[in-house]
Parts: sequence; C-alpha cells; structure tokens
Amino acid sequence: MQITLNGRGALITGGSKGLGLAMAKTFAAAGGNVAIVARGAESLAAAEAEVRAAGSGVKVAAISADIGTAEGCASAFATAEKALGQVDILINNAGTSQRGPFLEVSDALWQNDLDLKLFAAIRLGRLAWPGMQARRWGRIINVLNIGAKAPPGEGAPTAVTRAAGMALTKVQANEGAKHNILVNALLVGLIDSDQHRRRYATSKSNESYEEWLGKLGASLPMGRYGKPEEFAATALFLCSEGGGYIAGTAINVDGGRSPVV
Repeated sequence: MQITLNGRGALITGGSKGLGLAMAKTFAAAGGNVAIVARGAESLAAAEAEVRAAGSGVKVAAISADIGTAEGCASAFATAEKALGQVDILINNAGTSQRGPFLEVSDALWQNDLDLKLFAAIRLGRLAWPGMQARRWGRIINVLNIGAKAPPGEGAPTAVTRAAGMALTKVQANEGAKHNILVNALLVGLIDSDQHRRRYATSKSNESYEEWLGKLGASLPMGRYGKPEEFAATALFLCSEGGGYIAGTAINVDGGRSPVV
C-alpha cells in the first residue's frame, strides 16, 4: 500500500532532530507540506535542507520558536499556517526526558516540563482545531513515552507529564471524532536518537556507536533499538487516509518493551 498525504500541511514540534526530523522527512516524501519547529536556528537550517531533499515540490518551513510559552505557540502556528496555507496535521513532539528522585525535582523543573510538553500540546491544539473542524479533516498525534502507561520510580516529572498527555489525547479524541479530527498518542520506547548519540559521546567507549547501541539493545524483546524511520512510518499511517478509523489510542512503538499493552 502506497501512503500519500496529498499536500496536507503538517506542523511538527521538536522537528529539527531525532524523531521529529524523521517524521518531517517521511511526511515530505509522502507529499505532505511540512513546518518544523525548534529553538535552535542552526539545527533548523540543516534540518530544513534534509526535509526539502526528502520531498519533491512540497512546501517546507523551518520556524524558530519557544513553544514552552503561549507567545511562542501562537507565533509558531501563525508562521506555519502562512507558510503552508493550512495546518491539517499537528505532531506534538517537543520535549526531553527530565527525570530524577521525587524529592530532588524542583518546582521550576516541574513547571518547565509541563509548559513544554503538556501546555504546548494544549495551546497548539486549540489553535489548529478550528481550521480542522471547518474543513472536517484533522490529525493530531501526541508523542509520549511508555512511562505514561507504566511510570517508573524516579520517573518524574516526565512520566507524570506524559500520563497527562495520554489523558489529553483521550479527551481530544472523544470531542474531535465527530468532526473527523482524529487524535492519537504514540508512546516511544528505546529508539536510536540524538539523545543516545550524546550519551555515547560522553561514555568514552572504545566501541563504535553501532556496537555500543547494539549492546544496550540486546536485552530488549526484539534484541535491538528501534529506528527513527520505523516510528515515523507509524505516524505517517495514522495521518493518512489509511488511519481513518483510529482515534483515541495510545500505541506503544517500543519493540515490546512496555509491560503495559
């Protein structure tokens, strides 16, 4: 089955690296117009070039904004809508894995995590919703992690914020389905990313990155880490016509690692 987006406009936060960049390239290759949002101008420029190379004749926009603020969300959305013509697909992907012992997590860290992961998804969803409802077509994916279903010890604040994101997904899905606004969550397991490459760089390992990552992934059910392209392919399906009867789900993309289905 060939999956195409037929010129749909997609706004992807955290789009300059890792999973966000993989989704942006996959969507562009499938004929989607793509706006990527991140804070770093340098990484955005490089990512924009990669996304343009992946697609043929599609619109691509790279937007520098801090979506941890209401002003940043408003600016990013307005710029994306102007560049693409309309936003049909919203991928809430921004955020890092902030975690530590409960007593050591400060109010500031809690607030930063909530602003970047939960409130950004709420604010951008409110901005995208009216257009999607008017056109009777929309897709929203909230990118979470498997800690949303099975929060570990020392998993705060990220596991708590992600669990709230899963509840938000269900609320949005129940309200959006009648307007053909389909909202789902994708829960990340262990997938090759820039985060792991940074860990490798500080590990002082004598192994190659591939060898180092291979050892880490050996204990997983599938015996390996996931690939960003595999995650992106799942997101693409949900945002296509093929995913037209899927709403309100939280799908683990983790190679079987999560103890919760």
